[in-house]
Amino acid sequence: MAENSKRAVQFEEVSSDYAGQRLDNFLMTRIKGAPKSLIYRVIRKGEVRVNKGRIKPDYRLNEGDIVRIPPVRVKEANVVESVPDRLVKDIEQAILYEDDHLLAVNKPTGLAVHGGSGITLGLIEALRVIRPHAKRLELVHRLDRDTSGIILVAKKRATLVALHKMLQNKSGIQKRYSALVYGNWPKQMNEVKAPLKKNELSSGERIVRVAADGKASHTRFKPERRYQGYTLVSAEPVTGRTHQIRVHAQFGGHSIVGDDKYANDSELKLSKSQGAKRLFLHAKSLVFKHPATDEKLSLTAPWDDNFERFLSSLTPEN
Repeated sequence: MAENSKRAVQFEEVSSDYAGQRLDNFLMTRIKGAPKSLIYRVIRKGEVRVNKGRIKPDYRLNEGDIVRIPPVRVKEANVVESVPDRLVKDIEQAILYEDDHLLAVNKPTGLAVHGGSGITLGLIEALRVIRPHAKRLELVHRLDRDTSGIILVAKKRATLVALHKMLQNKSGIQKRYSALVYGNWPKQMNEVKAPLKKNELSSGERIVRVAADGKASHTRFKPERRYQGYTLVSAEPVTGRTHQIRVHAQFGGHSIVGDDKYANDSELKLSKSQGAKRLFLHAKSLVFKHPATDEKLSLTAPWDDNFERFLSSLTPEN
């Protein structure tokens, strides 16, 4: 953890990108590492001003507002100043699409999307170093650390807000995943609707279970290829719950290959003995309308070599 740092007083004019954003949320992005309690305190004490006047945390900013951002002491944890050359190369090669508004990355398995819980360097921290002129890079959505595939990153707040609305409305963004599961997935089981509830174990590990008092969850599945002992399925999450595809696959009786959290020990032992070295879940495609240009974007991410090699080693079934 870095030493305490103190900022100088700053005055920032609100651009069109941030018009409509709440003042407290705006300050969270400007005073990195500051807890919300500190943000509310400096607003309450009048140290934050908008157009020279006192203001409330829920004030929604207008384009052209001048915000006084006070000097406050914060502990800057996990400050990333450099990225290993190898990771820079891997990320650059994994960029599927980029313009002034957003970029899409084919995230490798094993790379967290952001730091935290003992992880200093995630995809978003690395991108902020690799793209220093893109000042407002933000994740549009997330993938589990061991899931590979397409991640969208917004370069502008207006893009982030528009894409979030598409996701929240369950329309406008079509996501499809490839998953290799254990066993013979039934052709007639084309969807799983089962409520999901997040739990935290005493160890701090997060686990998700099907529970009557959980949140409504829905995933569509379609068998794509069958192999001896395995099925490659396409999965389309209608809702967007944590670990949804993984838990719905398990609930349907066919856990995802290499899933250390939800597959059983005998399944994991079998696939590892055959050379499986990863979680076989991959965010394969995204289709959506570009929020700035209205262009229809259809993005597809190839599997990595480990995924392809393991599939090639299996015996296809007719």
